[in-house]
Amino acid sequence: MCVCPGPRRIAIPVRSSRLPLLSDAMPAPAHLFPLIRNCEISRICSTVCYCHHKHLCCLSSHFAHSHFSYAPQKKFAALYRPKENFNHFIHMRDYASTPQRFYLTPPQVNSILKANEYSFKVPEFDGKNVSSVLGFDSNQLPANAPIEDRRSAATCLQTRGMLLGVFDGHAGCACAQAVSERLFYYIAVSLLPHETLLEIENAVESGRALLPILQWHKHPNDYFSKEASKLYFNSLRTYWQELIDLNSGETTDVKEALINAFKRLDNDISLEAQVGDPNSFLNYLVLRVAFSGATACVAHVDGVDLHIANTGDSRAMLGVQEEDGSWSAVNLSYDHNAQNEHEVERVKMEHPKSEEKSLVKQDRLLGLLMPFRAFGDVKFKWSIELQKRVVESGPDQLNDNEYTKFIPPNYHTPPYLTAEPEVIHHKLRPQDKFLVLATDGLWETMHRQDVARIVGEYLTGVHHQQPIAVGGYKVTLGQMHGLLTERRARISSVFEDQNAATHLIRHAVGNNEFGTVDHERLSKMLSLPEELARMYRDDITIIVVQFNSHVIGACQNEEL
Repeated sequence: MCVCPGPRRIAIPVRSSRLPLLSDAMPAPAHLFPLIRNCEISRICSTVCYCHHKHLCCLSSHFAHSHFSYAPQKKFAALYRPKENFNHFIHMRDYASTPQRFYLTPPQVNSILKANEYSFKVPEFDGKNVSSVLGFDSNQLPANAPIEDRRSAATCLQTRGMLLGVFDGHAGCACAQAVSERLFYYIAVSLLPHETLLEIENAVESGRALLPILQWHKHPNDYFSKEASKLYFNSLRTYWQELIDLNSGETTDVKEALINAFKRLDNDISLEAQVGDPNSFLNYLVLRVAFSGATACVAHVDGVDLHIANTGDSRAMLGVQEEDGSWSAVNLSYDHNAQNEHEVERVKMEHPKSEEKSLVKQDRLLGLLMPFRAFGDVKFKWSIELQKRVVESGPDQLNDNEYTKFIPPNYHTPPYLTAEPEVIHHKLRPQDKFLVLATDGLWETMHRQDVARIVGEYLTGVHHQQPIAVGGYKVTLGQMHGLLTERRARISSVFEDQNAATHLIRHAVGNNEFGTVDHERLSKMLSLPEELARMYRDDITIIVVQFNSHVIGACQNEEL
C-alpha cells in the first residue's frame, strides 16, 4: 500500500489495524512542499512533522487530555491536533531555505537494520526426534515510537513442536505485548495430556517446582512484564484447572487447541479488565491491554504437520522451490478485513439485517477498525453499559481519555469483533523450503511472489536472473548500464546480511521502482524522524522459518 503523501496534502495514512488518526488531511504549508514529493525526501529535518500520534498505552493522562481530543465525525471518529495549535507549531519552526542532503553510510544503515535481528538454529537431535525445522531468523524495524509489533518463538517441552508468531498492535502496544507473552502458554496448556496437567496442578498445590512448558527463543529486547506475571499465571492456572475438569480422555486436536487458546486468552483479557486489580499499576495495565488491540499470526510446526492460526491481517506464506529451481509462494492465511468477502458475510450473518448497511463502512468495521478479528478492542465487544461502568470506575488516566469514553457509531448488538482464529493445516513436502510470518508492514510494500524469490535466493545463494523490467519508464542506455551494474554488485554482496529477515526488510524499505535495493532511498527512509516515519511505512516484523527437507522427505516415506 502506498503511504506517500501527495504534494498538496499531508496526512497520516490509515492502515489495516489502526483507528484513523486524522479526520481529514491537513493542507501542508507551502514551504513544506519541496520536502515531500513522489516518495522521496529532499532533506531530513526532525522538525518537519506536526502529528505526534502517541497512543493510549504510551500517554500520561495529562498528555492525552491536553494534546488530543476525540471528535466523532460523520465518516469516522478521529484524533486530531487543534488547528490553532498546528498553526502555532508551524510558525515556531524556522526552516532552512537551502535543501540539504543527509545520507546514512552503509555501516550506519546496517546498524539500524540489524539492531533487532535474532537467529536460532535447532540442534540436529533434540532428544526425541530430528526436527523438521532447521532454524529461524527474525527481525523488526520500528515506524511507531514505541514499536507496536511484537514477536515470539518457543519450543514446546512437554509436547512436540515449535511455536512462532507475529503480533501487530493498534491503539498502542499494550495488547500486542500481553498477547506475545501469554498466548503460547495457553496453546501449550491446551495441547498437554490430562496426566501432565494433573502433575503440574499437583506441583503448584504442594509448592514444588513446576515442569517447564516452553523454552523461549528471545532477542534481548523482547521483554516480559514481571509486574503482571502473577496475574497472568493465576489466569492460566484457572484455564488448566478447567481443562482438567473437562477431561474427555481423547487426544487433543491441534486445530481445536489453537482455537480454544486464542478465544480463552481474549476472554481472560476482557475479564481481567472488568474485575480490575487493587494494585493501581496493574489495574491501569489490564485496562490498557483491553482497550488497545492486536492481531496475531501463529505457526505450530510438529514434524510434517504445519498449522497456521491467524486472527487479523498479518500473514503466513510458504516458500516452495519448483523443479526448475524457481520459487513460488503459497498463502497459508487469509486477511480478516473488508477485502475478504467471506469475512464480510460472516460479520453480517452475526447481526440483524437492519444493521447490514452500518456494519462495514469505508472498508472498516463500524467505519472505524480495519481488521475484523483481533484481541482486546473491548470497545467493539462490550456493551455500552459495561464500557461506561468500567471507564467511570477506572483510574483517572482512563476516565480522562476521550478515546476510551467514545462509543462507536451504530453500536447496537455487540460483540462486533472476535479473536477466534482461522486455522489452516498443511502437510509439509520436501519442496516446501521456508515459511514467512510477517505483520502487514511487509505485505503493504512487497508482493508475496517477490518475498518468496528474495528469501529463496538468499537461502540457497542461487539467483535466477530475470530481464530487468522498466515498467513503462523511459530508460537511457546509461541508466540501464547502471541498473545492471547495481544488480551485479547486489549479488556479490548478498551475504552482507546474516539473517534472512534482515535481508527481506532491506528490500522492503529500500527497493526502488525497478525492484532493486537503492542505498540512497534506503538511507533516506531510515533517516526519517519518528514523527515522519509512520507516514511512509508501518512497523515491520518478520520471522523466516527454514525447513529440513531431508527430515520431511523421510517422514513422508515412513507414512507411505
